[in-house]
Amino acid sequence: MLGWPPDDPTLRLDHERFAYAGKFVMSATGKAVARSDDEVVGAVAFSPDRTDEAVLRLRYVTVRRDRQGEGIGPRLLRFVADRARDWDFTACLIAVNNPAAYEAAYRAGFAFTGEETGVAELVLADARGTERSLERYREGLDVFAARELPEAAAAVLDRARDAGLPAVVQSPVSEST
Repeated sequence: MLGWPPDDPTLRLDHERFAYAGKFVMSATGKAVARSDDEVVGAVAFSPDRTDEAVLRLRYVTVRRDRQGEGIGPRLLRFVADRARDWDFTACLIAVNNPAAYEAAYRAGFAFTGEETGVAELVLADARGTERSLERYREGLDVFAARELPEAAAAVLDRARDAGLPAVVQSPVSEST
């Protein structure tokens, strides 16, 4: 955990290795990172919801391009969602705009709420301790299937549909992971 918004945490990421790198330089959000061999391999930015201070919103998630597919993103999301409960947030939400992020959020224990944002994102909530259904998971996949997707995103969608409901990852053991 690098810090909470009042701490003004910033993080410089290489824009060629991380998507959304510029979003992590801003200090308006809290930051948590995943490290491997003392190098940042993933990051998430978060803040209280603008309309409900009891809800934590995960704003941006990125995994270094050469480390994607290793489960870093889902474990990092799970880590922050677990801390949200420790900080007494009543809910932890994330909005995703592609099938890979959707699947990663499901692997972190989130579930599609049925809501979409005005910017074509699907809203998912931390569902730990509640029933997650294959039917609801597929509802979100169907929303993406109705869109024109790049080839790589369509391939993720096809694989996700065939695989069924993703298993939930475990939170990292320590905060220094």
